[in-house]
Amino acid sequence: MRKYFVIGNPIDHTLSPILHNRWLKENNINATYDKKKIDKEDLQSIISEIKQKKIHGINVTVPFKKTVIPYLDKLSPEAERTQSVNTIILSNNTLVGHNTDISGFTKAINDLNFNIEGKKIFVLGAGGVVPSIIFALDRMNVGEIAISNRTRQKADDLKNQFKNIKIINWGNLPDFDVIINATSLGLNNETINLDFSNVVGKKLFYDVIYNPGLTNFLKIGKKLGNRSENGKLMFVYQALQAFKLWHGVEPKINIETLKLLEND
Repeated sequence: MRKYFVIGNPIDHTLSPILHNRWLKENNINATYDKKKIDKEDLQSIISEIKQKKIHGINVTVPFKKTVIPYLDKLSPEAERTQSVNTIILSNNTLVGHNTDISGFTKAINDLNFNIEGKKIFVLGAGGVVPSIIFALDRMNVGEIAISNRTRQKADDLKNQFKNIKIINWGNLPDFDVIINATSLGLNNETINLDFSNVVGKKLFYDVIYNPGLTNFLKIGKKLGNRSENGKLMFVYQALQAFKLWHGVEPKINIETLKLLEND
């Protein structure tokens, strides 16, 4: 039986095993998918197990999307550009890192029927999935991308990678059409300490967090009359792409699939 994992820290919130094991069953694939909470020191041994074919593929979540790269042999063009890996596969004895977050985010935004072209985007956070979001937004021809991070240096580092972004000091709110929470604030029902009281109506509040389904950030956006959307579809679409890479099969996404992820 083939073994697949998602690795990260924290990892309790992830619903990846529920989704992947459902798809494995539906497609009669003899494999299992589980989650592993690891520390940075464990990365080398996990990667060794893929090379030894004890593990057949892994998904990578925070905080290891960048730190895993030195252990790999090759990156896909998207993973190379973003310096972010969330899916690893062994292909012809070569460890290849892929980034399926980009297509996951793009498809999720397209599904919202929200015209993002030419819009002003404000991203909270500078790690994890943020390079993938910036890359995707660039391809969707948005008007402007501004980012803010609690640790300024991380935001500055990201500007070295993506010259076109603006850096906003944490606590300040620029004019925006869409605000994206790409921090971990909200996983444990934390509140983002920003004053949104003047952000009223017709904006999109988007949270990459999907569990819980309604974070305090989204509740605030909704209360002020804005549109609020969580990261459930992004999560599903990035998982679909990873599943295709590993198994050569495109799993079905339907109402039953989405109901599996209703974990509030």
